[in-house]
Order: sequence, then C-alpha cells, then structure tokens
Amino acid sequence: MSLSVGLVGLPNAGKSTLFNALLKRAIAKVAEYPFTTVTPHEGVIDVPDERLASLALALKPEKVTPATIKFIDIAGLIKGAHKGEGLGNEFLGHIREVDLVLHLIRAFDSGVPHPMGEIDPKRDYEVVETELVLKDLETVKKLTVNISQPMEKKLESLIGKLSLWLNEGKPLRDLLLSPEEKEEVKQFFLLTDKPEICVLNISEKDLNNTAQVSATAPFCVNPIVICAKLEAELADFGESEGKAYLATYQINESGLEKLIKESYKTLDLLTFYTIKGGKEVRAWSIKKGATALSAAAIVHTDMAKGFIKAEVINYEDFKKYSSWKAASEAGTIELVGRDYQVAEGDILEIKFSP
Repeated sequence: MSLSVGLVGLPNAGKSTLFNALLKRAIAKVAEYPFTTVTPHEGVIDVPDERLASLALALKPEKVTPATIKFIDIAGLIKGAHKGEGLGNEFLGHIREVDLVLHLIRAFDSGVPHPMGEIDPKRDYEVVETELVLKDLETVKKLTVNISQPMEKKLESLIGKLSLWLNEGKPLRDLLLSPEEKEEVKQFFLLTDKPEICVLNISEKDLNNTAQVSATAPFCVNPIVICAKLEAELADFGESEGKAYLATYQINESGLEKLIKESYKTLDLLTFYTIKGGKEVRAWSIKKGATALSAAAIVHTDMAKGFIKAEVINYEDFKKYSSWKAASEAGTIELVGRDYQVAEGDILEIKFSP
C-alpha cells in the first residue's frame, strides 16, 4: 500500500528543514519568514530495512525494491486558516490527501522569528488543532444541508454525534465510534479523523534532555522529540558516518527512523516481502490482520484474481538458511491459502493463474 504523511504546523516550525533532511536533498525552500511553502512539496523516501538487505545478500536477485513513504510538506497554518486566512483553505485541503498527519511543534529558540512572538509549544499545538477542528465542524454543518432529505436516522444520529464532539473542540480521532460508523465517517474526508503524530522540534543543546522536553508537553500523546537541524546535518553523511555523528550526542537512531517506526505503529502496518522467483526481492507495507489474498492484491491485481496458493516462510526462520532452496528442502516453507493471515516479516512467493 502507498503510505503518505503530511507535515503540518505553524510557519517557521522547521517543517521544510525536516522535509529536506528526510529526502536528503534540498527540495523545499527554507527561509526565515512565513508561507515559504505555498505549493506543497512531495518526496518519496525508501524505508530503511536491514532484513531486506540481508535477503538481497542471500538471494542475490537482479533487483531490490524497498517499501516507500511519501512525505508532503504542507505550508504553515495560522490562526483563522479555516476561514481562509493565510491561504488556509488551500492548505487545509492538502491535509485531506494524506494517510497520517505529522504535527511538527516548535520547541527550539533561535534567531528565526516566531510568527506569534514568544516560543510556546502548547499554544502552537492548540492553534493548529483548533483550526482543523473548526474546518471539520464547517464540513459537518454542510453535510446536514447537502444530504438529501429525509436523512437516514443512522446518518442523522452520526452527524449529530460528530457535530457535538467537534463543538467541544475535540478532534474526531478521539471519538469512540463503532466499526460501521468509522467506515461511514471515512467518506467525509474529515481532517481530525486522520491519525496524528506529534513531533517536538528541539535545538541541539536539548538533545540530551529529550525525556525532559517530552514531559513538558502533556498536550501531546507520546510525542517524538527530534532536532530538524541535526537531521539536516546527517543528510550530508554516509550511513556509518551518520551513526558515528549521532553517537556523539548519545543518540542511537535518527529522527527518520523514529518517524517511520511510529508511522507504522500508528497506522497499524507491518512489512512483508516477495521474492518473484528470485529475480526481485521487494518489501511491502500492509495492515495487520490482512490475508495472503490481500497481500497478492497489493502486489498486483492479477495475482489476487488468479490466486492459487502462497509459499511462506518468516524472515526469522529463513535467515537460518543460505537460500530459498535450502529452506524448502528443510521443509520450513509452508503452503498457505488465501485466508492465511500475513505476519510481520513474512516472505511470500505467490502462486497464481494469469
């Protein structure tokens, strides 16, 4: 599945700096004034995957294809965005297109001016969240007008529930809904219904106090603490150099690695692999609980239509062998049907009728 993550926040929160660092090339212009990013920039990055590298060494395929994530740098929102302030309507519309919202909150002080004066992470967080809630409330109000009358009782009840919750200033992701109601809400493309990750952007001097910084942000649920400036510096290093540089700050993993792990966790995703007859080893993302048939559909619709069986072995079992043939001869490769539930790290060879 294609995964897209939208970076949102107030102007000068460091979104473009982080975006450039993630993509390791200067695509988004970085400047010290608001609305530098008007048109959202998009970039696709490979998901770091040691298992994929190990499989490539063992199987020696012609091609190795990692899973990817598309990051979208959405222009800075301001107070009044839901009314169109600062081109707000256009910016808010871009958020509807993503699977996951990455809310970057400024927690660093520097010579870069803050559009609202002093540094106040709690205020900044609430400004953006309020704008998203107000935009959703506006959308929900329009639903009551646009839906043909008489409105179905179930739908009327659901819209009433959404309106009541939003009027209390609460994001819809926190509203308890039934599975059926959640499916119904998806068609409305509401902004606060999207899952969100809070990211505190700190200065380099606070890198050894990330736990303390995180504790000062009770308004966020399990925030990720990173330094966008450090991530930008890492972009100029090779892998081994980068790890050595992080070690000087007593950091074990980069912000990119943190963001990807948390994105997969928040979206309830897992990684599986296909080997395509040994010619291509490829990593894929899929929802936890998905079946072999669903995995086949992600690889190619024809595979799902003509699905017969799938040979499967988990990576943890496969790494004990030197090749697919050796694993097969040892009897560790299982033949499964369409209802088999794919597990994290599964390697699939899908058999289908063209």
